[in-house]
Amino acid sequence: MLKFIENPYLHQEILTFIAICIFFILKLFSSEVVKKFARVNESLEHRTNLVIKYINILLGLLAIFSIIIIWGVEKEQIFIFVSSVFAVVGVASFAQWSILSNISAGIILFFSYPFKIGDKIKILDKDYPLEGEIEDIKAFYIILKTSDDEQITYPNNLLMQKGILIVKSNFEDQEFTD
Repeated sequence: MLKFIENPYLHQEILTFIAICIFFILKLFSSEVVKKFARVNESLEHRTNLVIKYINILLGLLAIFSIIIIWGVEKEQIFIFVSSVFAVVGVASFAQWSILSNISAGIILFFSYPFKIGDKIKILDKDYPLEGEIEDIKAFYIILKTSDDEQITYPNNLLMQKGILIVKSNFEDQEFTD
């Protein structure tokens, strides 16, 4: 029993355990909040799971960063490591901004919910206007089906930049009873 108390890393071990517990609690809480939001807005399950996945990745990174701080890694070492990772990612994959902007736009579309699958929309683009029915909304793009039965994938980040006209919505007014 005395050796357990003399453990020089007991403080860090306890704080690490607390950080991991907080991570799992936040993970459960955030997924329930997103699922509740999705039920209220009648969102699709795969879109909901995608947003939950992104939130879990962010929470995991925060948990790892917290544990690194708990174990006393110096701030300068963390800064050097993070800046090195960003430099490698930035240089090695210059086009990553497009992927990240599409993911961000996909999350914004999920929470703002301006249109849904089945809606017929018109993308107001001066050079190449499009009109079609939304077949699916993915993390990076939406799939439109034109009147000529063509399938068009349109990036989410461009969808956020262009004006969208909802030509026909699939909304059906229903009476709700208890």
